[in-house]
Amino acid sequence: MSTRHAASGPAYRRLGTAERRDQLIATAQCLFAQRPPEQVSLDDVAREAGVSRPLVYRYFPGGKQQLYEAALSIAAAELESCFAEPHEGPLSGRLANALDRYLAFVDAHGEGFTALLKGGSVVGTSRTDAIVDEVRRSAVAQIMAHLGADTSHTRLHLAVRTWITAVEAASLIWLDEGKEPSLDELRDWLMDQCVTVLAVTGGHDRTTADLLRTAMATEPVGGRVDALAARIAPLFGAAR
Repeated sequence: MSTRHAASGPAYRRLGTAERRDQLIATAQCLFAQRPPEQVSLDDVAREAGVSRPLVYRYFPGGKQQLYEAALSIAAAELESCFAEPHEGPLSGRLANALDRYLAFVDAHGEGFTALLKGGSVVGTSRTDAIVDEVRRSAVAQIMAHLGADTSHTRLHLAVRTWITAVEAASLIWLDEGKEPSLDELRDWLMDQCVTVLAVTGGHDRTTADLLRTAMATEPVGGRVDALAARIAPLFGAAR
């Protein structure tokens, strides 16, 4: 009877080296998304993956640190890809699409995202810091490219870096506040911040102003930028 029962169950499939490594990394990513890295052990990873602890060490002889860095590198690549958007259509639409992907990642990874950006983890090293910094640099570079600029545009580069920092901070606060407001509201608020920061920078820098005029020419009448202008113009009128 036991033989017949075994035959009716799912057949065991031995994973190849690459498949097993990917499985362990994916398992670790899921655990790191739910809890800070210091609260995840190799035993946890082994148990969730259905393997032994020695097997995990066979693939990651550096232990949890090596596994964490591997999982972090993949997560970082996913975050970088959030800002990859075709250079077509209104600039605000492109950035909104990128933000949607970025905030979806934040929503899905929760604790892991918080630990990643806050630092101070027992598994944090100069290598992990470099991985996170590369995500920031990539995001800034891609946004600058959408604006038709590069790092030689000093004030604009500073403005974009400042906005990326604001996006990170807002994401952490959003998680800490129980994911309120909604993702759509958070995205729209951050988009308004982006437009405002760029506009203020353009008011101080002619090169930025010229680039913004080019970008604004593609914005639809009555779209996101016009709606923002209509909301804030009365505030300045009241001040005068």
